[in-house]
Amino acid sequence: MRTVFDIGGSRIRAGLARAPGRVEPLGAWPTPTDDYAAFVAVLRNAVAQGSVGAALSIAGVVDPETGVITAANIPCLDGRNLAADLTRDLGLAVISGNDADCFALAEARSGAGAGQRVVFGVILGTGVGGGVVIDGAIHQGAGGFSGEWGHGPLVQLLAPALAGWQCGCGLTGCMDTVGGARGMERLYRQFFGTERECAAILVAWQAGDAAASQVVLQWLEMVSAALAVIVNVVGPSIVPVGGGLANSAELIAALDERVRARILQKRPEPLLVRAHHRVEPGMIGASWLGWANG
Repeated sequence: MRTVFDIGGSRIRAGLARAPGRVEPLGAWPTPTDDYAAFVAVLRNAVAQGSVGAALSIAGVVDPETGVITAANIPCLDGRNLAADLTRDLGLAVISGNDADCFALAEARSGAGAGQRVVFGVILGTGVGGGVVIDGAIHQGAGGFSGEWGHGPLVQLLAPALAGWQCGCGLTGCMDTVGGARGMERLYRQFFGTERECAAILVAWQAGDAAASQVVLQWLEMVSAALAVIVNVVGPSIVPVGGGLANSAELIAALDERVRARILQKRPEPLLVRAHHRVEPGMIGASWLGWANG
């Protein structure tokens, strides 16, 4: 039995995993972003009695060589060897992983990618993210970076007029600036000079609205181009898609059609599919991470 956590910049969610892939929610609390002692106290209070360890899905990048985490949204954790520090301070074995990687692991082990050798999990949320799982294990690149298809100045090649937007990584013109929900809203504002929420854009697109259709078509062209390159490089047999934009089955189907038209492997069946774990994928992935590491 393990306690699992999904840790974001605003909320900490906890659950109890009696078996990998099966999580019982325990509750949620605000994240103490600037106070490490308070952060530890939240985790300590949530750890279930009898738990033999804890596994964390966290919005940050863990260097597999050093164990040091980069967590810009949680300053009290940034630069720490988080698993080692928490193992010491909680008194039980702790392992941590990036939230996008945990999402991909959940889908690869017990979700849409179960039984597939190579799974590329894509998150289309506020921004974009991803993780790669090969033979049931997270692929960890140098420095802990892999599956980060949202970064690099790709937009300037696909749509130069849209390439000036600043990304949180420090570069400009990253796919993260246009590929998520905020990106779709930014496109609408760029084209028409007015604000429109992403959900409203998608509803209008499905109803045949010309303005919304123009925005979604531009979004589909850019995002499908970026994903097609990743698919050709990584070679996944399935690409589960999570995040808020995956709530639109029509959008994911349209994106899948365009990606399959641009990749080397020709296949009639869908490649991009909506994720199976749409509730607490981070904690589900953390449970698999915990069991894989003893």
